[in-house]
Amino acid sequence: MYSLFPIAIRNNNNNNKSSRLEDLANEIFFEIFEYLDTYHAYKGFYYLNKRFENLFTNSNHPTKIEFSTMSRSNFKNYYIDIILPHRYQIKLLHLSNPFSVNAIFSPPNIISEFSCLETLILDNLESKYLDEILNYLTFLPKFHSFTISFANPIECLSHLFTKIVSLSKLKYFKMTYQTKDDCILSIHFPENDRSSIEYLIINGHFLFKSLNNLFRCFPQLHHLSMDSMVTFHSNNMNEELPLIELKHLTYVSFKFEHIINFYDFEKIIKKFFYYVETLRLTVKDDETYLHAKRWQTLITSSMPHLRVFDMNHSIDIEDYDDRDYHSLVSSFYSSFWRERQWHFLHRHEWSALGPDKRVLSSSNLHRTQYYRLDLLYDYCNFGMFTEMNLNLVKHVYTDEILTLIRSKNYFPNVIQLTILSSFKISDDSILPIINHLIPLNQLTQINFLSTCDLLNGLLKLLCFTSNLNSLTFNSLLMGECTVKLLPQNEKFQYIASANKIKNLHILHKCSLANLQLLANLFSKVEYLKIEIIEEQITDIIRFLLIKPNHILQNLFLLCISQSSIKYLEHFNNLIRSECLINDYFIKYVNDDLYLWW
Repeated sequence: MYSLFPIAIRNNNNNNKSSRLEDLANEIFFEIFEYLDTYHAYKGFYYLNKRFENLFTNSNHPTKIEFSTMSRSNFKNYYIDIILPHRYQIKLLHLSNPFSVNAIFSPPNIISEFSCLETLILDNLESKYLDEILNYLTFLPKFHSFTISFANPIECLSHLFTKIVSLSKLKYFKMTYQTKDDCILSIHFPENDRSSIEYLIINGHFLFKSLNNLFRCFPQLHHLSMDSMVTFHSNNMNEELPLIELKHLTYVSFKFEHIINFYDFEKIIKKFFYYVETLRLTVKDDETYLHAKRWQTLITSSMPHLRVFDMNHSIDIEDYDDRDYHSLVSSFYSSFWRERQWHFLHRHEWSALGPDKRVLSSSNLHRTQYYRLDLLYDYCNFGMFTEMNLNLVKHVYTDEILTLIRSKNYFPNVIQLTILSSFKISDDSILPIINHLIPLNQLTQINFLSTCDLLNGLLKLLCFTSNLNSLTFNSLLMGECTVKLLPQNEKFQYIASANKIKNLHILHKCSLANLQLLANLFSKVEYLKIEIIEEQITDIIRFLLIKPNHILQNLFLLCISQSSIKYLEHFNNLIRSECLINDYFIKYVNDDLYLWW
């Protein structure tokens, strides 16, 4: 939108449309800016003339800053023109670039000057910066929502939660993390402090035994979600639980990564879940959770307000006798469950990639944005099964394209496709069929997690994906002959000209020759993540950074994955000695080396 608007404004004054647009009131432009990302509005209007520059400079409108992908030089201008002078008005700040925290919060005490900040989202943050950020967030009077994901494994959760609890006005907190070697960290919550948080989402290993102290420390909880509940081996909850009335807690979602003793979970329910209205559980390898009558008693006595009960339970087929298993799951067809309209689906999952599973799941769980087609299902219904609402599905995950075709499902709103097995299209008639099942021109991201045939797979598919923004692949089939002849291929030249791919992630080690070919194909790439053959690393860096690079003119963010820290100094020396780029940031995070210019 912003690329068309300025053209109309710049046209000759005799143009009526242009004149009327120029005469629009400032309030109209502010409304237009509301529909645009702040950076896109700035990029499209700021430098048109003095009037538009003043619109941004003198604006008192609250600002939302989504740190979109941009070059280092563009960021400097954006920071000087918009972020710094308007830091007192910014309501929302979303930082995802690995360099953005350093670039904006330097020095760290500048955080306290974002006095209107309400929501802060930090993606891929290095944990070493968190302490200083949290110290200054305490000074923000309106700050109430904090979302954070870590770029490196964290080593201590107790200190982190102590800091979070100290944010006295915080209402929403979401955290995504990994621990080193997936170890289980003990968590100690502050003894006497109480948090104001109402919505708590934890995506990372959380020790089940710590739940009781969490509830004591977070008495205002309305919504609690944890996607990886873990426990130590033979670690039962024997301690006496405090009696805490959580009157506001109405939504709970747990995914049990380990076997959590049902008796221990019952104790948690009886102590804390009296007012819960929605309970969602993902459980595996523990048949005690399939005892329907035990659930009936528990729900009736300890969760009388429960309206939604969603459970997904899976167990290896070989671990349980057919007759005994069917006897258990059929109990979920009694009047107790039917009267509440809690319906269940029992299926067998036959997978070539792992053990075959028996799965019992609530039909409500099939209102999902993620759909897997890498498994063959054998269904058996209990009660009135509600069909999956495929209109909600945004991401389809399939082992191969033929599985998608055989499913005969139509996914009208899918924007992301992941293909697990090797990808090749030997029959061009398949593509219109795929396009009928998934509107390919809607896709913004495709992930090939195995081998992909460049000539007879990727190029054919890309002819249908005009809006693709991000592409990930593991390895491409392209022989020496292909590398030499493909640039002259008519389809290759069409894709090279037409595609809009800005984010390219290559999972396998890439040679210089293959990278040069891909650079010609995806010349609009802005962010490249790649693993490099070590012997060619210097030549590859020269190819990517040397100026003028007539191929990758838009590239400004590079991530070399699975790299060694020794290359940090090597790249610095190479860049400086050969003057490859002037103004850049470089850092090493969790085996990945990032370069931004």
